[in-house]
Amino acid sequence: MDSQSAPFERPRDFVGRYPRRARGVGHRPVVLRRRWTFAVTALAAVALPAFAAPAGWDSFAIADAARPDAEALPMPFEQAGASFPGSAFYYLEAEKAPLQVGEGIRSDADDSVSGPLATARPIYIDNSGVDRTRALQCMTAAIYYEAASEPDAGQRAVAQVVLNRMAHPAYPKTVCGVVYEGSERSTGCQFSFTCDGSLARRPQRMFWDRAENVARQALAGYVYTPIGLATHYHTVQVNPYWAPSLQYLSTIGAHRFYALRGAAGSAATFRFAYLGGEPMAAPHRHDDSADAAAAAAALDPLAVQRAFGTAQPAKAEPVAQATSPTMPIQPSPAYSSEVQQRGGDSLYTARNLPGSQGIKAEYANSGRWITQPAN
Repeated sequence: MDSQSAPFERPRDFVGRYPRRARGVGHRPVVLRRRWTFAVTALAAVALPAFAAPAGWDSFAIADAARPDAEALPMPFEQAGASFPGSAFYYLEAEKAPLQVGEGIRSDADDSVSGPLATARPIYIDNSGVDRTRALQCMTAAIYYEAASEPDAGQRAVAQVVLNRMAHPAYPKTVCGVVYEGSERSTGCQFSFTCDGSLARRPQRMFWDRAENVARQALAGYVYTPIGLATHYHTVQVNPYWAPSLQYLSTIGAHRFYALRGAAGSAATFRFAYLGGEPMAAPHRHDDSADAAAAAAALDPLAVQRAFGTAQPAKAEPVAQATSPTMPIQPSPAYSSEVQQRGGDSLYTARNLPGSQGIKAEYANSGRWITQPAN
């Protein structure tokens, strides 16, 4: 056929292969409509019985407090067959937070502070790194070895005594100087732990960190006001000769705190300023010379008061004897021949213990036999 004379004809299957449709028209929307119809029908089939149930049917009712006949059902662990050992634990109220270290500790000798007290001023030790490191080390040691088991108040009080002494002209002007003053003599140390061998004990990390936290706050300006300008303290188990001559302030934990009387304890005498120059954080080299003895005698609290023009005669206090009238000496127990050959009662007798003065009568017989032990 001549291509020029024959008209152009479209293939018959062209329309079937490529059908023309309007935009958006297809089979997908029809399928979605069918699925929605099925879902709605199924939901209606499930929900219809619930709406058609009688009014008295209350299987879905939840505890109605307004009903007068409502009864409280027992807890699962109160029902027979529904409990198991420890099941009540899951229904108990949350317990109170456990006490932290040092909380809830008190002494039977606790007293309240009486009368207004002159309070100390803050001391900020933010000098060079060496001064601050040494001051923190010495303050932490004083708190740890003097009041490791005391409550926070007792530890803060010990730290404040160190700061008060540092501000007093009769004592060194550094923290380490105050803490280790007199440590060169066996009986002249101002803080007993510096010369009685306590430093040989390795500190426990948890208690050391707690003491260090209190020390850091004290060196950052924290002032513990309940003890005012106290410069001395002692445990409740002893009664030192100087206690009646000083001004008693308060008992905190296991320590009784005192301030100097007269001009020596006046607020105008203290100068709360830090100049630095911390010495080594360690006890002094042992020295029993006459000069060291004279320096230790000058630190006596009565001597300090006299130096400031206030002589306070010490009251004569009877020193407790080795025995108490209410606790007679018991004879040594009868040991077996084997124990007698090894030394008998001398095996249980303490030796080389540091001497103590002014022990109260109720503590005089500590460590003595009360009854004869069995062999």
